[in-house]
Amino acid sequence: MLKVRRSWAYTRWFGWYSRRQFRRHFHSLRVQMPTGLPEMDTSIPVIFYGNHAYWWDGFWSQLCTELYFRQNLYIIIEYAQLVKHQFFTRLGAFSIDRSNARSAIGTLDYAAECLVAPSERQNALWIFPQGLIEHVDKRPLLFFRGTAGIVQRVFKKRESIYLVSVVSRIEYLEEQKPELFLSFGSPRVLKRADWQGLDALTAFMQQTTESHLDKVKQAVIERRLDGFDMVIRGSKSINRRVEAFRSLFGKGRPAEE
Repeated sequence: MLKVRRSWAYTRWFGWYSRRQFRRHFHSLRVQMPTGLPEMDTSIPVIFYGNHAYWWDGFWSQLCTELYFRQNLYIIIEYAQLVKHQFFTRLGAFSIDRSNARSAIGTLDYAAECLVAPSERQNALWIFPQGLIEHVDKRPLLFFRGTAGIVQRVFKKRESIYLVSVVSRIEYLEEQKPELFLSFGSPRVLKRADWQGLDALTAFMQQTTESHLDKVKQAVIERRLDGFDMVIRGSKSINRRVEAFRSLFGKGRPAEE
């Protein structure tokens, strides 16, 4: 298993690099953030869980941590991918190898240790329980039980943990470049006394994520975007540059009779 080798210098650089990439490839990045979520009790660890539909997921988890939270970010990445990109261990990533049962159990143990480690910052784990990239509208969602297994291990040392649904959707609207929508759900405090087993928690997270995704999809279809804050605006698409050029030189004026 590859473990975290955090470097705050690398983290700051990656924050700059992520913004640059979002501006280059997207028209905008919009975030829906519930009131009070950034003010979670930092003594209680949190797991952000959500759909895994895009290559970009690792990028925006770091960006949102920097923008909204005071947290130690941890993120689980498939072993084969992290071996190729070990740089991400400097940002809080560690690996999981589901083909090796003993190694996978070790990853769950390590994740729980990270979440309960003493820290002035809140310990936060970002996880995509689907385990692989699947289409954003695929239903039903099928989650591995590893996330629930981490929660079960945390309860051996802590009385409670936050669970937060966070979903992403990329859409082409009126622009040549796509727009990235991120939506956070309200934090749910799960207490040790509430524990009902791995299957029950996994089913709850699947259903919550499906419902959350459907609400975001409907909001985009109906163009109800007031609840999303634009946190990054990308460079102008070609169509906007052409329109600006035509306007500058009077090309867009109607012909005189």
